[in-house]
Amino acid sequence: MSISPTSARRGRPRGSEAPELLSIARKMFIANGFRGTTMDAVAMDAHISKQSLYRQYPSKDALYSAVVRDWVERGYDAMRPHTTALTEADGAREGLLVLARVLQAGLLSPPVLQMRTLIAAEAQRFPDVASDYVTRSWTRNIHILAEALSALAARGLLRIEDPELAAEQLTWLVVAAPLNRLTLQTGTNSYGEAELEAVAKEGVATFLSRYGPEHTEPT
Repeated sequence: MSISPTSARRGRPRGSEAPELLSIARKMFIANGFRGTTMDAVAMDAHISKQSLYRQYPSKDALYSAVVRDWVERGYDAMRPHTTALTEADGAREGLLVLARVLQAGLLSPPVLQMRTLIAAEAQRFPDVASDYVTRSWTRNIHILAEALSALAARGLLRIEDPELAAEQLTWLVVAAPLNRLTLQTGTNSYGEAELEAVAKEGVATFLSRYGPEHTEPT
């Protein structure tokens, strides 16, 4: 007896593929925390057997590690087009303002905040996972930004002796206050567009007061 493709799909839903499985697991870790997430629940939501899940990830620890690695890889090199645009900006202030808005949109987005909170909460249990996240996400993006700032300095638009330090300072100037409020003050409303723009402008102004082309070291 022949079976049509339609009739073959009836019954239990098709199991999730690896990327979708990790996305499902990530949402469960974020919603329930590491302790509140079970392999049984992940397998059920992914429509796969527990045996299939354990074949791919032998433990919940392994699944969590894979979720964080997958998250980092999804965002790998996402900053590169924006830092490239910064190197080609006509003026430092305009280019830095655009980049500041990109940093805010990325670092303050709900998915990124949720993952940072999860990774921070489990850093003691998984120090290697947290360290890898910092190295391949935060540190890498700071390095890419430092390269762009160096390019602006080479064009005479900035004066920078330590590009890595300058890149970190710029990042914190435009995201630190909202990041603290959104992650540490439970129930706080998100920043409005005008409020974030004000933070970006003030941050860039402060940065340029230190690294602008007319800056001179105090005597």
